[in-house]
Amino acid sequence: MSRPIRALINCAALQHNFSVIRSHVGQSRIMAVVKADAYGHGLLRTARALDAADGFAVLELEAAIQLREAGFRQPVLLLEGFFSTEEIEVIRHYGLSTVIHCHEQLSMLLAHKETEKPDIFLKINTGMNRLGFKPEEGSSALRKLRQSCPNTNITLMTHFACADDLLETSHVEQQLNGFSLLQQKQKADIPRTLANSAAILHYPGTHADWVRPGIILYGASPLPDKTGIELGLRPVMTLTSRIIAVQHLEPSDRLGYGGSFVASQPIRVGVVAAGYADGYPRHAPTGTSVLVNGQRTRLIGRVSMDMLTVDLSGIPEAAAGSPVTLWGEGLPVEEVARSAQTISYELLAALSPRVQTVSLNC
Repeated sequence: MSRPIRALINCAALQHNFSVIRSHVGQSRIMAVVKADAYGHGLLRTARALDAADGFAVLELEAAIQLREAGFRQPVLLLEGFFSTEEIEVIRHYGLSTVIHCHEQLSMLLAHKETEKPDIFLKINTGMNRLGFKPEEGSSALRKLRQSCPNTNITLMTHFACADDLLETSHVEQQLNGFSLLQQKQKADIPRTLANSAAILHYPGTHADWVRPGIILYGASPLPDKTGIELGLRPVMTLTSRIIAVQHLEPSDRLGYGGSFVASQPIRVGVVAAGYADGYPRHAPTGTSVLVNGQRTRLIGRVSMDMLTVDLSGIPEAAAGSPVTLWGEGLPVEEVARSAQTISYELLAALSPRVQTVSLNC
């Protein structure tokens, strides 16, 4: 008999969120970011629900091949590019697009024996300072690509560091200025992709030719002071489980590892089949919200590997078998993430393979 923890994945919510994105970006093409197994939602399930997307972005070559072999014909972009000349041939074979973000990748591509090159997204480092050519280097890289690969489709790309912080608008402007300087040096009109989830929502001037939504596809907010629901999005993943036992504590009884929770009065405790090995955050403290029988209550005590414990005060009907919602419908994942001092991205992407996923409206 399997454990009762489940991740319910609602494809209708995915499609709703995609329509919200479309309403923001107008004619810009949408490249759905489905890296990290679509942020824990399942790569192929998500891609099928988002078949209306103009393209997909992944990290691993294996994920890109999966999409191609499943029949997806949209552009599929490798966000970190390639790491060997052998991979370039695989990229060509499957008709993939690739980011080029460093001189080593550029040299490998230019030295590759085939004259027909894959479509290229040339990454420009405008202030994130992770991957990409500085604007002055980007001009040189672009010139080399044009000379050596005159028939190759090239898109200019950058990534915002602070688009999710509405008090840091100057940083977005600085990055845009750096990108614009490079563009002004070019004589041809080159396609561009700049906007991530936060920029899609708050910087319409960055939408350009392609946008790259990630977290907002899955119904969570990229902004620290808002939930996805407040942005008109719907949660795609609802993590559920059930109470598997009920304990009764008396005043001064301690609960769980370390005995960090001490009862101040008689209390009923529900033991839930979910723990950090399932992807629930270990550092979620006492007081983190949980739903039992659809009613809001709180986590108490430490989260252990396979179980956590909740306060059943005020929910007298709760018993073994009662349903529990850990995040999703009725309980925003952002709220749980804030309690655990992390972000919704981490919770969604950290879902354990041992948690069974159930498709809804797919």
